[in-house]
Order: sequence, then C-alpha cells, then structure tokens
Amino acid sequence: MPCEGCMERDNMSTGATMEFLLLGFSELLCLRVLLFLIFLIVHLVTLAGNMMVFTAVVTESSRPPMLFFLCQLSAIELCYTLVIVPKALLSLIVVDGSTISFIGCAAQMHLFVALGGAECFLLVAMSYDRYVAICRPLHYMAVMSEGFCLRVAVVCCLGAFAVALGLTVAVFRLPFCQSRHINHFFCDVPAVLHLACTQSYTPELPLLAACVLLVLLPFLLILTSYVCIAVALLHVTSSVGRGKAFSTCVSHLAITLLHYGCATFIYIRPKSSYSPARDKVVSLVYTNITPLLYPLIYSLRNKEIRGILRKMLRRKKIAQLN
Repeated sequence: MPCEGCMERDNMSTGATMEFLLLGFSELLCLRVLLFLIFLIVHLVTLAGNMMVFTAVVTESSRPPMLFFLCQLSAIELCYTLVIVPKALLSLIVVDGSTISFIGCAAQMHLFVALGGAECFLLVAMSYDRYVAICRPLHYMAVMSEGFCLRVAVVCCLGAFAVALGLTVAVFRLPFCQSRHINHFFCDVPAVLHLACTQSYTPELPLLAACVLLVLLPFLLILTSYVCIAVALLHVTSSVGRGKAFSTCVSHLAITLLHYGCATFIYIRPKSSYSPARDKVVSLVYTNITPLLYPLIYSLRNKEIRGILRKMLRRKKIAQLN
C-alpha cells in the first residue's frame, strides 16, 4: 500500500547509494566504553573457543559423525560472530551510531539468516545422529557413513542459504520510509521490517515462511528424534546404560534449547509486538553469549573433545620442550 514519506527506488542507483544508520546502544552513552570492552572480550573468547574446537577436530585423523558435525557447527559460529559483532563494536565507538549501505545491510541480513538457518538444520542432523546411535546402534556405522555426513552438511548449508536469499530479497524489495534509523546493532529482519511503509501484514509472510522452514520444521524433527530416543530408553533396564545414553544427548539438548528459545522469541511473533529495546537484549544473548557457550558446553560434556584437546596440549608441550 502506498504511503507518504516512502523512499522511491524506481531507478537502479537509489539502492546502491542509500544508507541506513544503525543506532546500536546509542541511548547508553555512559556505558559505551564498558559495553565495548565486555563485547570485545566475549568476542575474542568466542573466536578462540570455536577456533580451538574446530582445529582440534580437523587435526584428528579419525572423526566420528558427531565430531564432524561439531566441527561444522564451530565453523558456522566463527562466521556468525564475524558477520555481526565487528559492526556492533563499531556502533559503540561511534556516538551517533554507525552507517551501513543498502547492499551491506542486505548482505549482513542474508549471511546472518543463512548461518543461523544452517545451524538449525545442523542441529537436526546431530539429533538424527543421536537417534541412530541409541535406537539403531548396530547399523550406526553403515547409516552415518562419511559420505552421508558430508552430503547432509552440504544440504544444510545450501538449503539455509536458499531460504535466506528468498527472505532477504523479499524484505529489501519493500518501500522504506524516510526514517533510515535502524534501532538495532545489526540489520536484523524485524528491525528492518519496522521501517517498511506498509500497513498490511503481507511483508511478514516471507518471514513467517522462513521461520517455518528454518525454525519450526527443524525443531519438530528434533523433537521427533528425542521422542524416539525416550521411547527406546524406556526399554533399557540398566540405569547405567540409560544414564550413559542420556549423557550423550545433554550437550545437544542444551544448545538446541538456547538456539531455538532465542530464535522463537525474536522471530515468531507479529510485527505489532516489536520492541527495539527488548529485541536488542535478546539478540545480544543470541549473537554473543550463545556462541560463547557452545564450545564450553561441548568441551565439558563431550569426552572425545576433551581427549582431543588434551592431546593437542600434550603435543604443544612436547614441541615447546624440543
């Protein structure tokens, strides 16, 4: 629906020259330095943790399927934080917020949604790995072969990038109002949609479709896997065996709840309930805290990861002594 004050983008040059202003945390001027230091430390620790897990798994000669998926998860988290956090840090340095071009904003949104969606699909693959390991242990090596895991990883990435591309194109084809101020520290979908000059709910349909494909459907598949696992564990008479099987799922369950909890809160709701201040806080947890927790959770809960890290440290000490 047309509206007054919309930015016309009929010619080809407008989109290329148009800029948005990311306000970030400009309302917290007195805490700007403190927030910058906290974000910077968290960012560096997150990069170090995920890089350590990624390097540890890559250098290991024999990689079970779960470690292969964990390696991909760490790679996604590395890219994920690099797409969002540097611009957020810049918005804290610049008092009045930082500018981002139309193309840059679209690229950031696409990469953010694509990497987040790939993580959703990857969590489904990891839940299927746990299902096969617990419910069909004799067929595990045959089902979860190296070729199968590689194909699943490729499908996860390509599927997420395709859905993200469709959503990004749909969002940036909308007419935007004269206010180009994005009340966020990155180009998140709800924040950009809030600038659209339309009174209907039609612009929310691509976001709803993306949420179904990237959030709801994967979550239902993960839930199905764990229902099957729970049914299988009911037939295990040994409490030790049941506890061992459950312990292999704890790390994946914790990450799944963190990831889907934040994603559901931010994206699966109507535009009318949009709250910039609340969204920024949740997004802060979603883009900074959860990527930091992932390597910590897996390092503490996964015996194979702990073993690989210990071997890395031993090799490093031997190299230093030599």
